[in-house]
Amino acid sequence: MSPTSPASARPASTRRLTTAQALVAFLARQYTERDGRRHRLISATWGIFGHGNVAGIGQALVEAGNGPGNGAGNRAGNGTLNGDGHGNGTAPRMPYLQGRNEQAMVHAAVGYARQSGRLSAHAVTTSIGPGATNLVTGAALATINHLPVLLLPGDTFATRPADPVLQQLEVPYAGDVSVNDCLRPVSRYFDRVTRPEALIPAALQAMRVLADPAETGAVTLALPQDVQAEAYDWPEEFFAERVWRVRRQAPDTAELEAAVRAVRSARRPLIVAGGGVRHSGAEETLAAFTAATRIPVASTQAGKGALRHDHPADVGGIGHTGTATADELARTADLVIGVGTRYTDFTTASGTLFENPAVRFLNLNITGSDAHKLAALPLVADARTGLEALTAALAGRGYRIDPAYETEYTGAKEAWEQQVEASFTTPDPTARPTQTQLLGLLDALVTEDDILINAAGSLPGDLHKLWRTRSRDQYHVEYGYSCMGYEIPAAIGVLLATRAQSREGRPVWALVGDGTYLMNPTEIVTAVQENLPLKLLILQNHGYASIGGLSEAVGGERFGTAYRHRDPDGGFTGPPLPVDLAANAASLGMRVLRAATVDDLRKALSEARDAEGPTCVYVETETPDTVSGPPPAQAWWDVPVAETASRPAAVTAREEYDRQVAARRRHL
Repeated sequence: MSPTSPASARPASTRRLTTAQALVAFLARQYTERDGRRHRLISATWGIFGHGNVAGIGQALVEAGNGPGNGAGNRAGNGTLNGDGHGNGTAPRMPYLQGRNEQAMVHAAVGYARQSGRLSAHAVTTSIGPGATNLVTGAALATINHLPVLLLPGDTFATRPADPVLQQLEVPYAGDVSVNDCLRPVSRYFDRVTRPEALIPAALQAMRVLADPAETGAVTLALPQDVQAEAYDWPEEFFAERVWRVRRQAPDTAELEAAVRAVRSARRPLIVAGGGVRHSGAEETLAAFTAATRIPVASTQAGKGALRHDHPADVGGIGHTGTATADELARTADLVIGVGTRYTDFTTASGTLFENPAVRFLNLNITGSDAHKLAALPLVADARTGLEALTAALAGRGYRIDPAYETEYTGAKEAWEQQVEASFTTPDPTARPTQTQLLGLLDALVTEDDILINAAGSLPGDLHKLWRTRSRDQYHVEYGYSCMGYEIPAAIGVLLATRAQSREGRPVWALVGDGTYLMNPTEIVTAVQENLPLKLLILQNHGYASIGGLSEAVGGERFGTAYRHRDPDGGFTGPPLPVDLAANAASLGMRVLRAATVDDLRKALSEARDAEGPTCVYVETETPDTVSGPPPAQAWWDVPVAETASRPAAVTAREEYDRQVAARRRHL
C-alpha cells in the first residue's frame, strides 16, 4: 500500500511518518489570527484509547512529547507551553489530556473553545465502536452552538483483512459504512481518510471549517486503524506553519443602507443580542451603538453578558425565560434588531412574542441563513464590523430614540430588579435554601472574575431571568442543545482556557442538579488528576424538577420525573432514594462541603471560592411549592399537549394550550 523505495532514494523534501504521526505534527503547526493576534488552533488532544487508535493516534501523541522522559511543560493550559505550544525543543508539542467518557471529552473541548473565543480548539480521539458513537451528542452540541472541535474517531480497517473486526457494524447493503457515519449529520465537515495521502486535503479542509466563523462546529476525520499506522513519505510543505485568518466580514453597501433606513424609521426598536456578539468580541461596539442611539438591548441565553447587568440599556433576557421588561418591549417593538442570534423558539416564545402588527426585523449575522430569518432585512457581516458600520452610518443623521421610550424601559428595568432582589432574599438563615436564594448567595459572593457554567434543568431559566452578569464571559449557559451532563467537563475546558490566558486562572463554577450530576460525573476524576480548582455546586431536589414542572403544566402529572421509591400502585411517590451524591463526589477525589441551611451555604460557597483544588458544595434545596420561588415565565413556550385525553389534568392543559397557540404568528 505504501511506497517501497529505499530511504536513500527518497527526496530530501519529504518526511517518513505514519498517518497518525503526520496528522499530529500537522495539527501542532496550525494557527488562527484575528485582529493581529495569533492563537494555536488545536492546542491539545483529549483521548481514550482502544484497539482503534492506541497504536495510531496514541503512539503519535507519545512521539509528540507526552511519553515518559519527555519532561514537564506539555500539559494544556498550565501556562508552560511558551505561548504557542513549544516545549524545550524546536518542534511544537501536542499536549494530551486524559478523559473518562468520550461525550464528556467533547464537552470539555467545547467549553475550552467557547472560553477561547472560538480562536483555539481541542481535538478528541477515540477508538472505534462505542467510543466513536459516544461522540455524537457532544458533536451535535458543538455544531448547534457554532463552536469548533476536531473529532478523530478510529474506524474499521480500510484494507479489510478480516470482516467483520471487533466492534464493526455490518451493513449488508454497503461495505463502506461504519458507525462513524452517525457523525455525518452532526458535523460541519466529515471525511474518512482511507489512504495516507488523502489526509492532506482532508486535514486542510478540516482546518478551514474550524476557523470559519460562519461554518464552524464539529469537524470529523474518521481514521481507519490500519491507515493510522501506515507510513508514507509526506511533503515537508504539509508541516509548514499555517495561519488561518478569521475574517471580519464587512456588510454589503446596499444592505447597510437599507438597515440604516429601517433604524431611522423605527420608534420602538429593540436589540436582541445573541451569541454572535460574544464570538465576535463585539461587546464594546454594542455598548457604543447603544450610547449613540439609546436602543434597549435584550439578550438570548448565548448573548447574556453582551452588556453588563447594570448598563442602562440592558433589559435582561428575552423570551420564555426572559424578564418582564424585555418581553413587554418585544411585544410592542416595531423593529427588532437581531445581532448574532438564531431566534430559537425560547427567544421568540414559539412565535408568540413579537405582537406588534407592524413589527419588522433587521438581522446582523455572519451566517446568511440566520440573517434572513423571520423575513428580515439581512445585514450579513461580522457582528463587530457590522455594528461599527451601522453606528458610523447613523452618525450625523440625527437618530436617537424618543426620551419617553428610554424613560419607559429604564423604569421597567428598575421594577424588575426589585423582583430579583425579592427572589434572592433569605430572611431565615437557619432555613433550607431555595434555588433562587442559592443564586442570591452566589450573586453576593462573586466578582467579574467568576464564571458560571450551566446547561439544563430549571437553573437556565432562573439564571436567564435573574442573574446579574458582571463581565462578557461570566455567563456560560449552554442552551443551544441544553445537554444534561455538559457542566462538569465544560468547566474543566473553561479552566484550561483561563489558565492559558493567565497563569492564575479564574474561579469557575459548575452548577448542576442531581439529575444532571447522575448523567455525567466522570470528569471529576480529570479535575482531581489535573488539580484544577473546579467549584462544583450540586443542588439536590430528588428528581428532574424542571421537567416535573413542565409535565404538570402540560397534563403529564409529573410522571417519571421524581427520584423516589415505587409506591404500592406502581408510581414513584414513595420516599426519596437514599442516594448520597456528596459521598459519590468525595469518592471520586473531591473535597466536599455539605450545607443544610442558608447560613451553612453562605459559608461553604465562600470557602469553595477560596479553595485551590477541586471542591464540591452539596445542598438540598427547598421546593417553590412551600416557599416563594422565582418570578413565573413571562412568555409562552410551545410543548404540544394531548389533543384527546381522559384525565382531567390533560384536558385542562389542552384548553390552555389552544388559547396560547392561537396567538402564534408567522412573520412573513
